[in-house]
Amino acid sequence: MPTGPKELANNSSLLPFPEGWYFLTTRRAVERSKLISKTWMGENIVVWCDERGQICVAESLCPHLGSQLGPAAGGRVVNGRLVCPFHGFEYDADGRCVATPSAAPARSATLSVFETSEINGMLFAWWGLDGRPPRWQLPDAPSAGSGWSDIEVRTLQFPGHPQETSENSVDIAHLSYIHGYGNVTNETPVTIQGPYLESRFGFSTDRKIAKVVGMHLEVEAVATLSGLGYSYVEFTELTISMDARLWVLATPVDGRLIDLSIVSQVREIRNPKRPIAGLAFLPRQMRAPVMNKIVSSLQVHDVKQDVVIWSRKQYVPRPRLVRSDGEVMKYRAYCAQFYPEPDACQSTAR
Repeated sequence: MPTGPKELANNSSLLPFPEGWYFLTTRRAVERSKLISKTWMGENIVVWCDERGQICVAESLCPHLGSQLGPAAGGRVVNGRLVCPFHGFEYDADGRCVATPSAAPARSATLSVFETSEINGMLFAWWGLDGRPPRWQLPDAPSAGSGWSDIEVRTLQFPGHPQETSENSVDIAHLSYIHGYGNVTNETPVTIQGPYLESRFGFSTDRKIAKVVGMHLEVEAVATLSGLGYSYVEFTELTISMDARLWVLATPVDGRLIDLSIVSQVREIRNPKRPIAGLAFLPRQMRAPVMNKIVSSLQVHDVKQDVVIWSRKQYVPRPRLVRSDGEVMKYRAYCAQFYPEPDACQSTAR
């Protein structure tokens, strides 16, 4: 497995690529495009799917004579095999050369591939320090059965770092100051088990839909981190009785930029506790998809407020905290395990 550069990012003391699982794209996008090329964790990679549905994520470099394998260079997928644009070497989803136009396949011509995981159609790949294999697995996928909308994916790109964005899971104080939430509560301590962190909190907020219809929302949330690239939040809106899911997926691009993907999903609202403007006129099967677009829009609005800060801030290894800052230092101690040395992120309380 490739390893990336270890230079510092964003004028901070945080190394740019913490170990972990990081979002790539969706299965639907791969099936639609056949071959996707992108910069991910400082590497040029390609993503494709073979005829059995197996996803391959590989370094976009042909080991034969060094051609790029992405569609911009002429790479393509034929019968589930990735075909190099230079000499037509064909690779299967395990990265093995299985055919060439003019000779037997070269056994030594093997693509450098990444291990993958899939949750509800979202594709992730493992980035290991010094190329080591996964040290943990992502949680089991939540139910995607009937009653849940399809996922809605929106991605923002900006200068940042996944440790900084994931810190929002414990930085409860910013919810009221930046986003205007009320009645912010965090009565249960953050719990940590190895690479998994759980934070529980609640809040209320008043929002307008399409800048016209006002809504008062009271929310209870449970956020679960699995490393710094995977944050999953389960929401329950109490006044409507609506269940929603949110994934906040921070993926380093090149050591300076990150892609922050906001993925949402809403359960069908069968017996709302109170009327929801406009939804009563929709067929029941359309209510969850419409509400999901509203939830996605509200979340992206909030994230854009954070991006103004994230894209300009600098990591402070020894912050001068106050009581209302909650468990920021506990979170930073948790982060240390994803770097080469325990003190690499300078995050333990002193």
